[in-house]
This record gives sequence, C-alpha cells and structure tokens, in this order.
Amino acid sequence: MKEFFKYVFATVFGIVISAVILGVLFFIVFVGMISSIGSEKETVVKKNSVLYLNLDQAIIERTPEGSFGSFLGGSSDKSIGFNDVIKALKKAQSDEKIQAVYINVSAPNAGMATMLEVRNAIIDFKKSKKPVIAYSEVYSQGAYYLASAANKVYLNPEGDLEFKGFSSNLMFFKGALEKLGIEAQIIRVGNYKSAVEPLINTKMSDYNRQQVTAYVNGLYDTFLTGISQTRKIEKDSLAQIADQYKIQLPKDALAYKMVDGLKYKDEILDELRNITGTDKKKDINTVSINDYVKSLTTEDESSSKNKVAVIYANGDIVGGEGSDEQIGSERISRAIRKARLDDDVKAIVLRVNSGGGSALASDVIWREMVLSKKVKTVIASFGDVAASGGYYIGCAADSIFVQPNTITGSIGVFGVIFNFQELFNNKLGLTFDGVKTSQYADIMSSNRPLTPAERAIIQKGVNNIYDTFIAKVADGRKKTKTQVDSLGGGRVWIGTDAVKNGLADRIGSFGDAVTSAAKKAKLKDYKVVEYPEKIDPLKQFLGSAKENVSAYYAKKEFGENYVLYKQMQKAISNTGIQARMDYEIRIK
Repeated sequence: MKEFFKYVFATVFGIVISAVILGVLFFIVFVGMISSIGSEKETVVKKNSVLYLNLDQAIIERTPEGSFGSFLGGSSDKSIGFNDVIKALKKAQSDEKIQAVYINVSAPNAGMATMLEVRNAIIDFKKSKKPVIAYSEVYSQGAYYLASAANKVYLNPEGDLEFKGFSSNLMFFKGALEKLGIEAQIIRVGNYKSAVEPLINTKMSDYNRQQVTAYVNGLYDTFLTGISQTRKIEKDSLAQIADQYKIQLPKDALAYKMVDGLKYKDEILDELRNITGTDKKKDINTVSINDYVKSLTTEDESSSKNKVAVIYANGDIVGGEGSDEQIGSERISRAIRKARLDDDVKAIVLRVNSGGGSALASDVIWREMVLSKKVKTVIASFGDVAASGGYYIGCAADSIFVQPNTITGSIGVFGVIFNFQELFNNKLGLTFDGVKTSQYADIMSSNRPLTPAERAIIQKGVNNIYDTFIAKVADGRKKTKTQVDSLGGGRVWIGTDAVKNGLADRIGSFGDAVTSAAKKAKLKDYKVVEYPEKIDPLKQFLGSAKENVSAYYAKKEFGENYVLYKQMQKAISNTGIQARMDYEIRIK
C-alpha cells in the first residue's frame, strides 16, 4: 500500500510541477507579446536616405495594428495598407531627407486595382524629380507591372522576367463528387452566376466563357496600357512580345527595352550610393516603407471639425461581428450608423473590397447605407473587387467610383444543398430513419435528395432575394428593374464596362472618391476619419488563439496554395442564400 501511495504522490507531484512550469512559460511568452506591442522604436529618417519600397508584402486595405507570427516560430508576415503607401510616397516627395525610392518586387501580394493605386502613386512621386529605381532577380507579370512605373528598371543578368499574357483556369469537381457519391443540388438565378458550375459541370458554360473572356481581356488591356505609357513601348508591340513569348532570357528583356539594364545587386547599391552621395565603403541610409509610414505625423491634418468618414468593408460578407478580414454585418452597419449620427461627419465614403457572401448580411448593411444617404453625402469606392454582395452594399451610394480593372457586378443569387445519400448508403453503408411532425420538417436534409416541392420552395426564396436585389440596385442606380436584370444574371464586369453600362459612375482612385465626397458636401476644409475601429491584435489573438495558430501553420504548410485551402473553408462554412462572386481572381 505504501508503494501505491508513493507512486500516486509522485505522479500528482509531477503533474503539478509540469503545470507550474508550463504556466510560467506561458506567462513569459504572454508578457513578451504585450511588451512587443508597445516597444516599437521611433522611426528616425536620416539625411540622404533611400525609401525602401517592399512590394512583395501583402498590400491590403488597412495597415494592421500588429502580428503575432514571430511568436509561432518565424518572423511575422508583413503587410501594409495601400492608402498608407500612397500617403508615404506623397510625403516623401517633399521630404528633404528622402533622395530616392528603391523598389523591390518579385511576386506582389495584391489585387490588380490595388496595384494600379500603388503604381499611380509611384508615378506621382516622380514629379519630385527624385529617381525611382526598381531591381529584382525575378519579375512576375504583376511585379513587372509595378516596377515598370520606375525611372529605371533593372534585372539580374541571370534572372527572369515573366511576360506571357493572362489566363484564367477553373477546377471542376463534378467528376470527383460523382465518384464520392455526392450530388450538388443547385438553386440559382442568372445564367452567368457560375459559382456553382464547378459542382455540376466538367467545363465552362458558354455564358461563363463569354464573361471570363471579357473581363480577362479588360484586365489585360489595363495592364498593357500602363506599361506602354511608362516604358514608351507601343501597346501592340507589347501584346506581340507576350503572344510570341519573346522574353525568354534576360538579354531579351533588354533588347525589347523592357528593362534598362542587367545588373547585380552590388551595382544597384553603387548607383544608389551615387544618388545619395554615400561613400562606397559605407552603408546606404535606408528606411522601409513600413517604418516610414510610422514616422508620418498628423501635423498637416486639418483642425476643422468637419469630417469625411471612410468606412472599410473588406472581405467576405458574414452575419455578426466578423473580423478585420471579414465584413461583419453588425460591425460594419454599426460603423455606418456611427458616422451617420455624428453631426461632424458631413460625408461618408464606403470603401468596398469584397466578392460578397451572405445575402441577408448584405441587406443589413445596405439598409444603413440608405438611411445615411437621406441625411448626408455617401460615395462608394470599389477596390479590386466589389461584386455580388459587395455590389449590393454599395449600390445605394450617391456615386460609385471604380478603377478600370475593378471587378464588379455579378448581380445574382445562388444556393447549394448537398445530397450525400449515395455516399452514406452505398459507400459507407449508413442508413437513416426517423419521424417528423410536418411535411417539410426535414427540408434540405443532406441524407436524401430534394423533392420537387422542396426544390420549388427553395427556388421561390432564391427568386425573391434576386428580385429584391435588382429592385434595390434599380432604385440606387435610377434604372428600371428590367434594365438591371439585363445587366445582372450574375454577370461579372470590369470597371470600364461598369461605367459604360451605368453600374458605376466614374473611373477614379480612392483619393478621387474622398475628394468627390468632400466636394459634394461643400467642404473646403475637412479631415478624414476611418471606421470601423481596428480590432486589437492582442484581443483577437487571445479570442481566437486556436484559429490564429492553425492559420499560421496552414500558411507555412500550403504556401501559395493557401488561397485554395481558404476557398475550401469558405465553401464548407457558407450557410444561407449567397450573393457571392463566382471566383477569387489572382493574376501573377
């Protein structure tokens, strides 16, 4: 008996000691995380500095407050808001300490419209007559699009410049679902609403091929136009270079004037030393765009009490609070309401970057936009994508601004109900039985197919949501429902076409939208305030620690394929009727 109690005591003692040690370690890490938030050093910009513009980091809607990636076994993922990049480049024009901009970009993590905003900011910076130098060992097409805005574009002598045109490829799951014994039961409105096609087809429908061809060509035209203007190469010549795949070696890029020279990094550094007057034996004074943003002060900000409120709506549209990467109906509608009820806010700019999501959540946000429009100026600025639910929440604005390569429209609705009967019965040997009090008590059950009556009920609901959607677009855009229906049907449009067909009003940047809002509100002096408040990184980390850790390691494991992993997660988690865009578009 003594031996028994001795072993029990030793075991309990070991558990207690282990718990104490783990608790201490957690406390140390926790304190470290808290300390890191407030321990950022003040950015000091030295004389004769080069502004280091890292465009390989994620360029998103708003610069986040912080990241905890470094505590999970690696350096934190850097990201920066596109508007902060624009502000920094604007400030650097007149900053006597900044002598040049050095662009580093190989594979940018940003959408096409965001890249256009940043590219235009680089072009605007060149008005200062300060040189902009771009260098990389490898340029993807997106990277070259950004780099081509520089005064000088250099490529490593053994490097690579990708220039081959755009393509769009879809993966179809019908065959796999059939092998698994899964049936995707589709209820939709709109021939172009092709988000469900991968579940029921093995190739693109004619309708889908038509719209994809139109917007891919539109994106490509904007891409070629921009490069043509800054590199002084005819657009037709650029198209031919890509079509015939003429850039196969670095010397080809030089021969076709795509780059200004083939140089190694040390030669680039020597050129920057000459520009800044730095001794060849000394390091160049540099400041990263991320640090330079932190050095910006509000001393030039207006002291006026008049405000233009910018409300960022970024990500999937979901019910509830959502996150910084989602448009939570409660969080965003509350932000719009706060701006509406603030007498000092004279105008609202809704910045949308979303492919849609929950139709119900979209309607909740739309309602706040309508109420705001009744009492003050409301402008919508569409980013990379503002489609389906993303268009829904912005359609009530007084005016809609888009970039030429913004993806918008996709006015349509769909629902998917999976039938796992064959998988359960024939593949797994599972059967189901039960009782119900009413005929439709088990409607949308996943263990059997829909009955004709059930399908009709769901179709009626989808039709009703679509009718509501086009009615609200018609009211906001001053069109008839028939006109909107002819532009809807789930069809996707690029910004230039959206302006032509009346789904948008003007081609313009985010800054243009803010300026227009102030002008419509008759404001000469004002300051810009941003909503909603950013989610505190510590609270977000502690509130969803498991999800944060999982996401971090998923990114490390999947790499570039992480986006596919995220799409699968979305598909599984989507509930209710969806007003969602058909694809997540990425051009490399």
